Amino acid sequence: MTFELHVDTERWRRHLTATAARLPGLVPVIKGNGYGFGRERLAAESTALGADTVAVGVYAEVPEALATFGGDVMVLGPWRPFLDGSAVEQALADPRVVHTVGRVEDVTALARVRPGARVVVEGETSMARHGLDRHELAAAVAALDDLQVEGFAAHLPMTGSNLAEAESWAAALEASQLETSTFFVSHLGPSELDQLRERRPGLTVRPRVGTSLWLGDLGALDVRARVLDVHRVSRGERVGYRQRPMPRDGYLLVISGGTSHGVGLEAPRAGVGVVQRGKTFAKGSLEAAGLALSPFTVDGRQRWFAEPPHMHASQVLLPASAAAPAVGDAVSCAVRYTTATFDRVVLD
Repeated sequence: MTFELHVDTERWRRHLTATAARLPGLVPVIKGNGYGFGRERLAAESTALGADTVAVGVYAEVPEALATFGGDVMVLGPWRPFLDGSAVEQALADPRVVHTVGRVEDVTALARVRPGARVVVEGETSMARHGLDRHELAAAVAALDDLQVEGFAAHLPMTGSNLAEAESWAAALEASQLETSTFFVSHLGPSELDQLRERRPGLTVRPRVGTSLWLGDLGALDVRARVLDVHRVSRGERVGYRQRPMPRDGYLLVISGGTSHGVGLEAPRAGVGVVQRGKTFAKGSLEAAGLALSPFTVDGRQRWFAEPPHMHASQVLLPASAAAPAVGDAVSCAVRYTTATFDRVVLD
């Protein structure tokens, strides 16, 4: 069974190079599943782009990053005193690792556990995720004497313009006693970064970028699944694990790609606007009736699942009026790349 990501390598790398050129000081983010490409591959691409630092999501990802990337490795997730395990121990022992601290008590604890550790101090933005609020900066400065401050970080929301909030944190950094002029930011566009640099010339602004770097040109990516079996079915015939009756005459396609690949899995979506909420309601109503649209496109149309996808394959309905594919044919599949796992990534 083969569920593959095919990459138009020239086009993809052209996008990577152009993005890096637009974003001076770029810190590529290579967390999670490596945006579908795999973290090791993205580490190699980061090296080719000339990056001196990459960012990973959590400490479990640090050992691989240290082994595959020659520069510094920043951990986006905050260090906490209760974190343990070999990956954390390796990160604390390696001078290439830059830790994130977002609580005054963590600053004190890290200085005790690993004096001289390199850190980025994070501010609590409107994301309300991690970080110090503005009133805690002074207390943090007093506790940072035994640590090496590499910069200040602001992880911003993904909706709307973030320039005003970024500039507010830049002003707070400049007014603080933190011994750094490096400002790491997430989720600012190129024009916003240019404006921030223009307004705050005393700061070195470094964007941390994942999605818009690796997945910024989806036209360079092509997900292909293979048709494993084609069965003629009649209306009312029962199929699959759950023995559901077929709603019409046609074909039952068995296609590579299942839950282990991320097929049929999705993160909750924010229902913003009446239209989007209406679509969500309609989709939920169909699923309640046992109907779910698959991500597979066959004969020019997205087709329905016969039942929820299996671990490595999916059963998909095709009406008798459609042209049935042959066993071995490739069909396209729409995926959420941050939750997708491929049997093979092919650089064409």
